[in-house]
Amino acid sequence: MALATRQDTPPTRKPPVRHTSGLRGFWGSTVGKKTVMAVSGLIMLGYLVAHMIGNLKIFFGTDEFNGYAHWLRTMGDPVLHYEWALWIVRVLLLAAVVGHGVAAYQLSRRDIRARPVKYAHKRKRASYATRTMRWGGIILALFIVWHLLDLTTLTVNENAQHGKPYENVVATFSTWYGNTTYIVAMLAVGLHVRHGFWSAAQTLGVGNATRERVLKALANLLALALTVGFLSVPVAVMTGLVG
Repeated sequence: MALATRQDTPPTRKPPVRHTSGLRGFWGSTVGKKTVMAVSGLIMLGYLVAHMIGNLKIFFGTDEFNGYAHWLRTMGDPVLHYEWALWIVRVLLLAAVVGHGVAAYQLSRRDIRARPVKYAHKRKRASYATRTMRWGGIILALFIVWHLLDLTTLTVNENAQHGKPYENVVATFSTWYGNTTYIVAMLAVGLHVRHGFWSAAQTLGVGNATRERVLKALANLLALALTVGFLSVPVAVMTGLVG
């Protein structure tokens, strides 16, 4: 009787373990991207509040508003050179906008890939809030470009005068397209802040039901205050209160 030969099974090789750096792993995770969106959103919210307060100085007259615009360029003097502080704010804000936009886009693509099957009865791919945030973000991105060309570089402001921000604001809101663009954008800001603030609170941890109600009320209050505050300037110019 022949003896059965023993065949040794070759050992399986385990794939090499890929070590991902903490920062890269954090960015690659859904939680990491949502955290980036939350933190960058809060940075932009802080800027919006400060920007709105500065805009309201237009109600105190030409000298007050132009003086405020000059102060923005001399912040930090004599430690910082002319416009250095303003450029630091701009770079920080640009980083927040880019981080916010990239994270939002990648999360959206990830969500679509996770649900490739279309429902027969045309079920909505995203909730009303999600679609509002998506289109609101696009509207605001386009508005930022227009706003910079209008009141920073004075490229599209036909009646702009260098060194006269008060007069330039009045010139912008003396046109129908300037008012229309600004009003649509500020309504988008209100909707974006309302949902975005609440989403950021959820990402960073709400805590309990009581705090949840408080944060929802605060989100509504912030959205309303920013919308009314920003829109008060073009309305004042249109009605002749400022001019």
